[in-house]
Amino acid sequence: MEQKAINAIRFLGVDAINKANSGHPGIVLGSAPMAFQLFTEHLNIDVKNPKWMNRDRFVLSAGHGSMLLYALNHLSGYKISMQDLENFRQPGNTPGHPEYGHTEGVETTSGPLGQGISNAIGMAIAETHLAARFNKENFPIVNHFTYVLCGDGDLQEGVALEAISLAGHLALGKLIVLFDSNDIQLDGKVSLAYSENHKAKFEAMGWQYIKVTDGNDLNQINRAIKKAKAELNKPTLIEVKTVIGFGTSLAGTNKVHGAPIGEAGVKVLRENLNWTYKPFEIPEEVYAIYRKKVTLRGQRASKKWRQLLAEYSQVYPQEFALYESFDKNEPIVNLGDFKDDVKEDDEATRNTSGKIINRLSKLNLNLIGGSADLTSSTKAKGADGDYSKEHRLGRNINFGVREHAMGAIVNGLVLHGGLRVFSGAFFVFSDYMKPAIRLAAIMNIPSIFVFSHDSIAVGEDGPTHQPVEQLVGLRAIPNLNVIRPADANETLAAWKIAMESKNTPTVIILTRQNLVKQNLTSYDGVVKGAYIVSPEQNKLDGIILASGSEVGLAIEAQSILKNQGKDLRVVSMPSSFIFEKQTLKYQKEILPKSAKILAVEMASSLSWYKYTSLVYGIDKFGISAPSEKALELYGFTKEKVADYFLKKLS
Repeated sequence: MEQKAINAIRFLGVDAINKANSGHPGIVLGSAPMAFQLFTEHLNIDVKNPKWMNRDRFVLSAGHGSMLLYALNHLSGYKISMQDLENFRQPGNTPGHPEYGHTEGVETTSGPLGQGISNAIGMAIAETHLAARFNKENFPIVNHFTYVLCGDGDLQEGVALEAISLAGHLALGKLIVLFDSNDIQLDGKVSLAYSENHKAKFEAMGWQYIKVTDGNDLNQINRAIKKAKAELNKPTLIEVKTVIGFGTSLAGTNKVHGAPIGEAGVKVLRENLNWTYKPFEIPEEVYAIYRKKVTLRGQRASKKWRQLLAEYSQVYPQEFALYESFDKNEPIVNLGDFKDDVKEDDEATRNTSGKIINRLSKLNLNLIGGSADLTSSTKAKGADGDYSKEHRLGRNINFGVREHAMGAIVNGLVLHGGLRVFSGAFFVFSDYMKPAIRLAAIMNIPSIFVFSHDSIAVGEDGPTHQPVEQLVGLRAIPNLNVIRPADANETLAAWKIAMESKNTPTVIILTRQNLVKQNLTSYDGVVKGAYIVSPEQNKLDGIILASGSEVGLAIEAQSILKNQGKDLRVVSMPSSFIFEKQTLKYQKEILPKSAKILAVEMASSLSWYKYTSLVYGIDKFGISAPSEKALELYGFTKEKVADYFLKKLS
């Protein structure tokens, strides 16, 4: 019966892939036994309550094997029907790669290799932190494992290796990775590109290593998972030797990795595995196994936990109230609480942001984050000391020089639930984080990405550290709120928006250099994306449109032009994302089409042509020079901006 239940996974996979004429059958056929053993003997989930906070997390990092997960989740009782499986890779809830929020039982959007396992490490960090805050003797209300199924490709990606290194350093003992080790990848044998010793490598990074020599041996798999669960001081890699495309005539070759096996191939498979059922036909006794060993077992665990939580609420009412607030995760930022943090008239927005983070951390105990070895520069530092294996309550995560992993780990922390999470880095290195930022936007999760050193005003570090094209690149990502504040007031507004966001990640982009606090900047303006920060006095002769530090520059140029008889308006646009959501009437009020508009930004001009044909930007790389000299050489002085616009107005 166990073999029949395993083969049910395999045939649902190959039948769906054949019907779609698209997909990856190799991993489904090879990994089905280990996935079956994990789900039926170890994984605690409640299919009637998919967001149960204390569930075990299962991340299919090898997201191309999505039919493995869909088949398991269908058999386990999630809302994935047989019709959904037949509709694989078509519009519906069984897309080609798992998508968080789209399909029940999917913990993260995976597929870009290395991201899923890195997300899982964020989830494991969240579990340890919340456990340290809330668990009491005899009341382990936060107590679950994070499981990953990954392939050779995952373990070759740099993002995964960064995250794996950090996981070992942090001793995340309740993180267990099942490695589908079949020695094959898309282009052929893994040995064409990879020859490292997994055992030596992972042990050197602080992991426990276990090898399962036969991926079809359920007893061996079960013993390995039990041993992994018993080691609470180290994460565990279980290398499971499997045969890609097991049971097919193409087994053990790359030809079965990413292409349907076809009708002839599935006929051979049915004969080899003694499967006598029609496509998408599963016998009732198989459903009965999953109902007993996954569905009902998980519901019993969920019920027992709810009883424990109810007792906890009576014995520890204050802690329970705090736990509930973490669970709801609905922070409200009252601007009045931050008056002392935005009182400076001349301050870099990175410094203002650092003060705001400190205040937010005192008011919101679920705020956690840190920077990639840059907290002294980004000022993006968490509270209560450094998070470590000795101090799980610390809210400052030292990511080290691991920007790739940092973005993915932040997403994992957010996906776990209960926490608000931020990261910090130099803006130019958003390039390293873009895949994770993009995935946050796809998943509709409110990750917060803080970047400082936002322009050529970085100065002496030169073009390698001076962002030019990064703004337009991030602004092009759908469902990503990119906010570039002009001063302290707008920085506070950006943080309020980020903290209160429910479905959108936020990028906050900050200056190294000091900025003058403007009179009319406000949350009420920023929350509309763009607004008038220095109005015309009488007749509108033109508009200077800017973001960030260039807003102050625009106001200075406005004053020069006023003395030359030109009555201009200055508009701050900290977020084009928010501005595009305003009514057409409001957009026309702020940027009337009849007005001549000059957009000013120390970055690629491409962001601004939607609003005007006149753009004063930078379409070449920066220069190593003191910031004032760099700004002068690139024409970002009030005199040069005023002179340029005066010529265009004439």
